[in-house]
Amino acid sequence: MPITEKMICITCPMGCSLEVTREGQTLLSVDGNTCKRGEDYARRELTDPRRMAATTVRVKDGIHPLVPVYTASAFPKPRLFELLEALRQVELEAPVAMDQIVLANALDTGIDILASREMPRSSQ
Repeated sequence: MPITEKMICITCPMGCSLEVTREGQTLLSVDGNTCKRGEDYARRELTDPRRMAATTVRVKDGIHPLVPVYTASAFPKPRLFELLEALRQVELEAPVAMDQIVLANALDTGIDILASREMPRSSQ
């Protein structure tokens, strides 16, 4: 039995309101998109939703106690909370370089977590 859902496309700044009709994970129709990216977005959301993630991890002996980090590519949405829990266990030693790998192959997804700024050592 077909199900119709509403979703907002986040692919571009237009933010089209999509009306998606699906049966299970099979996409039947997409209405409301102003470009082809809306249909592609709806298909990805049904089969493998992913998001970029940004947070912080602890730094020992840095000028600040935390350093911002981000995913190198879009991460599986259902596993985001699991990723955040794993990052709570990480503590880096200063200095930290920008784009330094903080957590390689996070949760065996092949996606690295990278530092998004430098963190020099404290001069205490």
